[in-house]
Amino acid sequence: MEHMKSPFRGIAHDVRGRLLCYKRDWIAGITSGFGILAPTTYIFFASALPVIAFGEQLSRDTDGSLSTVETLASTAICGLIHSILGGQPLLILGVAEPTVIMYTYLYNFAKGKHDLGRELFLAWAGWVCTWTAVFLFLLAIFNACVIINRFTRIAGETFGMLIAALFIQEAIKGLVSEFNVPKNEDSNKVKYQFQWLYTNGLLAIVFSFGLLYTALKSRKARSWWCGTGRLRNFIADYGVPLMVVVWTALSYSVPSKIPSGVPRRLFSPLLWESESTHHWTVIRDMGRVSPAYIMAAIIPALMISGLYFFDHSVASQLAQQKEFNLKNPSAYHYDILLLGFMTLLCGLLGLPPSNGVLPQSPMHTKSLAVLKKQFIRKKLVESAKESIKMKASSSEIYNKMQTVFIELDSLPNTTTVVNELKDLQEAVMKVENGIEKTNGMFDPEKHIDAHLPVRVNEQRVSNLLQSVLLAASICAMPVIKLIPTSVLWGYFAYMAIDSLPGNQFWERILLLFVPSGRRYKVLEKVHASFIESVPFRSIVVFTIFQAVYFMVCYGMTWIPIAGILFPVPFFLLISIRQYILPKVFQLYHLRELDAAEYEEIVGSPTHAPSLNLREMDSIGDGSNEDDVSICDAEILDEFTTSRGEFKVRSVSIKDDRRTQPIYDGDSIQPE
Repeated sequence: MEHMKSPFRGIAHDVRGRLLCYKRDWIAGITSGFGILAPTTYIFFASALPVIAFGEQLSRDTDGSLSTVETLASTAICGLIHSILGGQPLLILGVAEPTVIMYTYLYNFAKGKHDLGRELFLAWAGWVCTWTAVFLFLLAIFNACVIINRFTRIAGETFGMLIAALFIQEAIKGLVSEFNVPKNEDSNKVKYQFQWLYTNGLLAIVFSFGLLYTALKSRKARSWWCGTGRLRNFIADYGVPLMVVVWTALSYSVPSKIPSGVPRRLFSPLLWESESTHHWTVIRDMGRVSPAYIMAAIIPALMISGLYFFDHSVASQLAQQKEFNLKNPSAYHYDILLLGFMTLLCGLLGLPPSNGVLPQSPMHTKSLAVLKKQFIRKKLVESAKESIKMKASSSEIYNKMQTVFIELDSLPNTTTVVNELKDLQEAVMKVENGIEKTNGMFDPEKHIDAHLPVRVNEQRVSNLLQSVLLAASICAMPVIKLIPTSVLWGYFAYMAIDSLPGNQFWERILLLFVPSGRRYKVLEKVHASFIESVPFRSIVVFTIFQAVYFMVCYGMTWIPIAGILFPVPFFLLISIRQYILPKVFQLYHLRELDAAEYEEIVGSPTHAPSLNLREMDSIGDGSNEDDVSICDAEILDEFTTSRGEFKVRSVSIKDDRRTQPIYDGDSIQPE
């Protein structure tokens, strides 16, 4: 633990690194002009919908003590602070499901205590946030971020599966509640008579499943055969919020004879109503909490600080994966310090805290990569076409494009740029036996698209603007309240199902149900590399262990009060992964199953049906369909998982593979 002997070292290093590019962050965003509005609106809708859904969940679980107004306010305030003062401006903050779970436990504990009750729930939660901030300060000061790589894929994917299960659970609970009379409501009202309760429940099923189906379909719009590229891009990026609008509009098409309140709609006090304004003065009630409960707040604060440390750091890692080729340095230690201040502020204001969220953070980076690529591509195509008109040689065409790219990229190390452009160079010319051969098939539009390195427009403006839009949406609560609650239950199910592709834990579970005689079908498609490199028996044992561990974690969330300790198994998983699993599995197999990167292998249709996975040694090379024209966003969608993680794709298990290191040093390596 050498890093603990040098407090503030990590924070100081982060601050020095980010100060050097702080001015450039603003200039890059401002000079993007109106082009920055596309990623801004994209990430705004991606952030707003979950926050609204979590607000409704909190309102139900805390009997109205917290609502959508508070989740939106927290997300907007923390987003504004982070966009201006944060170390990594690509990181998106928001109220997430772990916060909702922890606040539900806090409320259930408080309301059962005579000394607290519903009246002092937010005041006690303020003390929990205060202690949480203290622990986050200590983690940042003593450079705890150097150990974040010890949370390997098995921890992240088990945690992701838990969140997906809780989303499905919330969707089911919400649908069931549509058939029942809400708490504290008069059951004698017309809308709560049996026939209207039943009607409300049936409408809820229609709207929730309708939203779920159409949202999942629209999410895949880029792969549709019909429609222009611009239309498919628009539907893929904005289809989910568009479907919320569509199904909300359809909910008003019910016959007029149906009583008001059927279907049920989102309930939340308006910003200017007393139910919302009292939150801003909750600090005055914190002095009424007894010292015993102030000290008891340390226990949930330990759990929340650990959750935030893990969730915030992983979101930051995925927002700045090395495949994005970011130029500016990371700031893990400083961002945890700032998270502590924001958590403290939210607690004093009576708001649920916000932290880095997935998949919005890597989605934000990916949208900015598309924007930057479009700009660079336009300049390179213009340069290439101009050279072709002048009948320049292949080397002259490439050299001019390389010069333009270096000028636009502004990287100090031109050697790195030259290496990254090798694929493009090969597309422009061929060199055989030292003699340059002109490649007559070179097409600027096609080859530049295929071989252009990923570049991201690193700036702070898009994060700032989307936070401003979130703040403005608080005033739009009268419009948000038009959304049926059943649409939100469908959205919870959508978030759960959409998070499963790319989760290797889920893919291994599905693999267990594939009969041995049909496993060759898996190899014919793009598949995870471990399927070929790890014996099937080891895959089964590892998956069963992870499934049992997942069930333990999920079971803990059902414990009434002690369920607040549900993060503990994830912390224990660090030691289990480091000391126990290497004794059960071969080191190479463990590295493959718990790899740092999501690696895929191109499928081959040549496998015989009799081929068994355990006997598989290698596969044939996949063919490249270079003649297919696809857009930038579709390329990035193809090579990223649902939570924004880049896939590493190869054609043979014999290719060199980058895998998870087994804790060889206490230094963080940002992805």
